Order: sequence, then structure tokens, then C-alpha cells
Amino acid sequence: MLTILGFAMIATFLVLIMTKKMSPIAALVLIPALFCVAVGQGAQLGDYVIEGVGNLAPTAAMLMFAIVYFGVMIDVGLFDPIVRGILKFCQADPMRIVVGTAVLAAIVSLDGDGSTTFMITVSAMYPLYKRLKMSLVVMTGVAATANGVMNTLPWGGPTARAATALKLDASEIFVPMIPALAMGLLAVFVLAYVLGIRERKRLGMLTLDEALAREPEPETVSAGAGGTGGEDRLRKGTAASAGGTGTGSGTSASGTENEDADDDEFQGLDPNRPTLRPKLYWFNAGLTAALLTAMIMELMPIPVLFLLGAALALTVNFPHMPDQRARIAAHADNVLNVSGMVFAAAVFTGVLTGTGMVEHMADWVVGAVPEAMGPHMAIVTGLLSLPLTYFMSNDGFYFGVLPVLAEAGAAHGVSPVEIARASLAGQALHMSSPLVPAVYVLVGMAKVEFGDHTRFTVKWAVLTSLVVLAAGILFGIM
Repeated sequence: MLTILGFAMIATFLVLIMTKKMSPIAALVLIPALFCVAVGQGAQLGDYVIEGVGNLAPTAAMLMFAIVYFGVMIDVGLFDPIVRGILKFCQADPMRIVVGTAVLAAIVSLDGDGSTTFMITVSAMYPLYKRLKMSLVVMTGVAATANGVMNTLPWGGPTARAATALKLDASEIFVPMIPALAMGLLAVFVLAYVLGIRERKRLGMLTLDEALAREPEPETVSAGAGGTGGEDRLRKGTAASAGGTGTGSGTSASGTENEDADDDEFQGLDPNRPTLRPKLYWFNAGLTAALLTAMIMELMPIPVLFLLGAALALTVNFPHMPDQRARIAAHADNVLNVSGMVFAAAVFTGVLTGTGMVEHMADWVVGAVPEAMGPHMAIVTGLLSLPLTYFMSNDGFYFGVLPVLAEAGAAHGVSPVEIARASLAGQALHMSSPLVPAVYVLVGMAKVEFGDHTRFTVKWAVLTSLVVLAAGILFGIM
């Protein structure tokens, strides 16, 4: 019964948000609460929610201070050289813009943090998509899928979880997977090229001058994580680029841009914005490098590192209290949206785990694997990683399901390391899961409805995951 109700709860949640009958926050809270009562455990709902909030509180804290930190770094111009290089390549060609989105997302993903990737990518690319009237779900879909492939880096999370769960060395899992993951990233670039060609055909080719001459449509900000409309409709709202670098920080990505916006304004990073700190560039670069190094070396918990980093970045770059308050206020909207979504997700995960639904669902899935598939448990694991990492957290999959799959594989002579490698195949899809906090950073800053993003992205993310799995089989990695 718990198995059926677990799948029913997930299905109900997805249907409601994809059909826009409920907002993600409301669905994340009310649907699990209703199902908790339905299984006869309503009296324990408070305990489940508190446990879920406790488990996700470090993640919420990390995202809150990461948004402030990287928002400040965007404000002061740390990423301007990288962004200018990508935007110079893009010009006003829709195909180049989509490919540039994939390249930028892949590069920034090297830090292993999805929220960082999405903040910087949206900050740079949103004004281009907006001015050329390109589909914003193309931007979110390409960015999420590229980040999903790169999320398999040892310091990104899934590889470390797989290594811990199966008592393996992370490098033993990751290094042989590099060719398969490279094929997955290549698939993302090909996808970006195809989607870019489609956008070019829909919109036509423009010179940069023609693009600059276009006057943006009036905008109306909608509440929640996104605007209104479908895949090809421009999401309305002030171009609150990542970390609040819209009107609050002098960026010209707002809906009040005028026709005579110059080239740099069109690119979304105003070279004359008052928050720039060119004399502190190398300090900020060194601070960011030290922060990322400390994250990789696990010198401190990530939330603590970002808390310290945000405090130091604000103090050094904006020593006057009014300026600090202005920067915090500029990023407050993003912080509130994301942290609110994380704590709402705590209700969903708390009920899913506390009632035992996750455990029963995992047991049912593993038990449904035919005995004849035993010798091919690596492939089975790779296929199961797509839906399971989408419908449950990485912690739930890697610590709850993966050991069971590895044990079943060992009984048929399949090594645990092959099972661990195969389990990474579904990460391209995982990054668009409603249980991943960073995806709300992406859709919120891009002014895209989560349901629109899901409908557009899932099919391409599944295809990318299957490319990774097929490449792993072809190269004899699993």
C-alpha cells in the first residue's frame, strides 16, 4: 500500500505543477500532508516535517549564503571576463547563444555547485534571450542538462555518495567514467546546436545592430518562481539576473531598457555599473579560489564556508553599511524564493521518508527486476538511476537503493564499482528534479514556470542520460 501511495503522491505532485493547478511551494507542502493523513500517520506529520527541515536546513543555509556570495561576485565584476568572451562569441545569433549557454554552464559547473552555475549563466544570458525574444525554457533546459552531466565530478556530490555507500574510492569510480561523461557533454552541445538552429529558423538571423534596435516588450512580474506562458513565450518580469544583478545592481537587463541601449547593456553586464570593484579583482578571484579549494578539500562544512565567504566579501567590497544593506536587499528576493522552496521540499521529503514510502518504493523496484537480468545489473542500475534520482534525493538513492542493487549485482558476479559507475548515468535528468533546490534558482531567476521547464527539459535530459549509459557500455566501463 505504501508503495502505491508513494508513487501516487509523486504523480499527483508532478501533474499539479505541470498543469499549473498549484504552485510548487503549495504542492510541496499540501500534497504530502494529505497523503500522510491518507496512510494513517497524520499524527506524526509534525515530526516528519521537523526531521525533513532539519535534514535540509544545511542545504538551505548553503544556498542562501551562496546566492549572496556569488551575487556579490557578479556585482563586483569577477565573472565579467568569462562572460564577455562567451557573449562576444554569441553576438546576436540564436544558435551561438544557445551553444554559448551550454558552454558557459559547463565551465561554471566545474565548481561543483548547481546554484552557482545557474546564477552566473542566467545573469549572462537572460538579457540576450529576452532581447531576441528567444525561448527561455531553451536556456533553462540546456543549462540544467549541462550542469547535470558535470554534477558527476567527485566534488559535485553523486560520485562521493556512491563511493561512500559502497566503500569505494571516488577516483576509481570517476576516472574510468570520463569518456562516457565526455560523450554526455558532447550530446549536450549537439542538443544546444540543434535547439539553436531551431530558434534561428523561428526568429531569423539578426545583426547585433538590428537586435539592439528592437525595443523590449513591456513586462509584468508574476509571483513565485516564474512568469506565465509556454515554451516559446517570453517570460515577463524584470530581468533579475542571477544574484539580483538586475535593476538592483545597475545591470541593464530590466524591462525598462530603451532602444538606444548600448552593446554592453545588451549583453547584460554593464561595464559602468556602480558596484564594480576593479581594484579588488584579484582579491575576489583569490577569495573565490580559496573558497572552492576549501570546498573540494572539505576543510569545513559548505554552509559554513559560504557564510564566512559572504561576510568577508561584503565587508571588503562594500565597507559602508548602507552599501552592504543595498547588496543584501538586491539579492533578498532570490534568497527568499530559494530558501522557501527548500523548506517546502522538506515537507515532501520528510513525509516520503518518514512514512516509509521511499523504502517500500525502492524495494518494489529492485524486486521487480527479473532474475535473468542479474548478470546485467550494471545496465539495470543505469536505467533505474533515471527515474529513481528524479523522484528521490541523491541521498535516498545512493544510500538507500544503491547498496541493494550492488548486493544483487554481486550475487551475479557484477562488481560494485561497475554498479557505482552506472548509477551516475541519471544525473543529467536529476538536476531538473523538483527535489533539487538549485533548479528553483534556475527557473526563478529566468522567470520560467517550473512546469514549463519540466515539460521541455525532461525528454532531452533522458536522452542525454541514455547517451552516457550507452557510451559507458560501449567503452566497457560498466
